[in-house]
Amino acid sequence: MKFDEGFTYDDVLLVPQRSFIDHRHEISLKTKLTRDIELQLPFISANMDTVTESAMAIALATEGGIGIIHRFMTIEEQVQEISKVKRTVGFILDAPYTIAPTDTLQNVYKKKIKTGIDCFIVTDEKHTVIGILSRRDYQFVTDNDTPVHKLMTTRSNLIVGNKKTNLAEAKKIFASKKIEKLPLVDKNDQLVGLITAHSIQNFEKFPYSTKDKFGRYRVGAAVGVVNDYLDRTKALLDAGTDVIVVDVAHGQNDVSIRALKTIRRKYKNIQLIGGNVATPEGVQDLIATGVDAVKVGIGPGGLCTTRIVAGVGVPQLTAVMRASTAAKKANIPVIADGGTNYPGDLTKALAAGASAVMLAGWFAGTDESPGGIIMRKGMKYKVHRGSASFLATADRKIKLENSSDQKLNSIVAEGVEALIPYKGKVTDVLYQLRGALQSGMSYCNAKSIKDLWKNARFIRITDAGLRESKSHNVEEL
Repeated sequence: MKFDEGFTYDDVLLVPQRSFIDHRHEISLKTKLTRDIELQLPFISANMDTVTESAMAIALATEGGIGIIHRFMTIEEQVQEISKVKRTVGFILDAPYTIAPTDTLQNVYKKKIKTGIDCFIVTDEKHTVIGILSRRDYQFVTDNDTPVHKLMTTRSNLIVGNKKTNLAEAKKIFASKKIEKLPLVDKNDQLVGLITAHSIQNFEKFPYSTKDKFGRYRVGAAVGVVNDYLDRTKALLDAGTDVIVVDVAHGQNDVSIRALKTIRRKYKNIQLIGGNVATPEGVQDLIATGVDAVKVGIGPGGLCTTRIVAGVGVPQLTAVMRASTAAKKANIPVIADGGTNYPGDLTKALAAGASAVMLAGWFAGTDESPGGIIMRKGMKYKVHRGSASFLATADRKIKLENSSDQKLNSIVAEGVEALIPYKGKVTDVLYQLRGALQSGMSYCNAKSIKDLWKNARFIRITDAGLRESKSHNVEEL
């Protein structure tokens, strides 16, 4: 039998070349996530329950990347996470939170806790604006049974705009009228949007962030391939999700392909990512379903044990190279998912043909990753676990599938749980990864990722070469 040969990132280095780049800041990291979505930073936070919820997605979008909200929660909870991202920035909020005039102050507090918002537009059953309730209207009221209509600022005292109100006009109104909220109404006084002083400030603050046509942060969300995946997809799209990621370990499985085809038939114009696959044939099968990007990687993740448990996989560098060659024929971006143990591996992944890299361990343990901080022997940690680990799988079966404890013995885990050192803010991690990538590209005389694809030359190294690549013969401080 003749064996094929596969390589991973540790097996190679990029060959340095004559460079005409004076400073790494000259290098653009602009790339494509999908056919239609552009990123300023080729980093995607993984759709894992210890990596990406709204806080991580907001941080990634702010810096020019994107986060994919994991699916291991109820549909309502996932929609709420999407809504948090979409409401963070945006010149116009097209679906502001409202409250009824007959609601009590107790209802207001419940909604405040649920949404994180302390100011609500008051509308009637026809969605007509009849007032606004801000925090100063109720913060000193002690009777929680007081109805909203007795506390609100009435419509006759409100300053409103319309859908044609532009940024400059809104800023003038805020300055001259000393207000912070500007409801937008149509000719029938029905609510069509909201501009806030906060939304304007955020809109102008981060010019390179990943935003949709309304100036809101872009965000993706994962769905499965069985049970509620169609209902989940609809709810996520209705909430403003920019890209749907069909999340399954073996993307070339027929159940995955059927799910992708079904979603594409039902939603012809959405951005859809399929995966994971590790071969050109897998890429071709997914492209045939109508995906807008393909996620590549079977078993390279730091917490994944698929290759040990199932004996299946392709070393990640080879997988990305071959997948990218197949995908470029159809002009479909490839996302390299997993296997990046060192910052330089990000440069290698992109040089191999990927348009973006999906990262998990790099972002786990930060302030923005889900979960609390654990103290152990005087050190701070956060829990990080693979999506196919025993505890992650058991949680899903108990919470979402209502499985009995007895059925947990049937779980065949393909991942592990771990403690990961606390890292602080994810922006600090992103700064280091961005700088490392730009440095690597400068060695390859690449001012863009397309230049990197064209200029990159790999050289295979031995185990001794890998040892030589790391610090050695010293006691590190």
